[in-house]
Amino acid sequence: MSQTHGRGGREQPVVAIDGPAGAGKSTAARRLAEHLGFVLVDTGALYRGVALSAQEAGVDWDDGVALGRLAESLDFAFHIAEDGTPSLRIAGVDREADIRSPAIARGASDVSRHPEVRAALLGLQRRLGAEGGVVLEGRDIGTVVFPDADVKVFLTASSQERARRRVNDLISRGQHPVFAAILEGIEARDAQDMSREAAPLKPALDAILLETDHMSLDQVVERLAEIVRNSSGA
Repeated sequence: MSQTHGRGGREQPVVAIDGPAGAGKSTAARRLAEHLGFVLVDTGALYRGVALSAQEAGVDWDDGVALGRLAESLDFAFHIAEDGTPSLRIAGVDREADIRSPAIARGASDVSRHPEVRAALLGLQRRLGAEGGVVLEGRDIGTVVFPDADVKVFLTASSQERARRRVNDLISRGQHPVFAAILEGIEARDAQDMSREAAPLKPALDAILLETDHMSLDQVVERLAEIVRNSSGA
């Protein structure tokens, strides 16, 4: 890959991957970061961390001002396990398992609609990616967090396909999900994420749209890597 790539004088690119819930962004972004030797920044985990911390502190997910103050006070860091999987630490404690529950996923969508929370986390996200050589995934990376990202991809799939993938994931964990309920939850979250006033979910104007309904994970990662390579001129 070219070493003189970044738009902001960065030696390596910032790769922004946005898309709706359940599109496979987290897994694809992790695999892409491993493939490229880049650092992964899971911005969705940060909002989940705020939701979890608010729940534990008794802060209502509808109280934007209080949530913003809480988000500013939190000590977030990503730790990379031996298998390459990133986990979120809050005040030095690994909370990765705690933030992955369906309830906290809904909470993340609730707290992320507040401008105070987004403002509190914006600076952190930009600092984590400032040097380049990073893959950031979320819902507003290419539009708000890094509008000058070198590579922007909007990764998506139909709501039915995303529900099917979620059901299969839960079954693999020994759970017994109901497809209709999972689908309803995904569509409700889409509606909330796309209609919020603060940084609504939408592709950046210069993002590459990648529909993944009929693609395997390996195919998605290879396509993403190809997009990065083409952008870098390598």
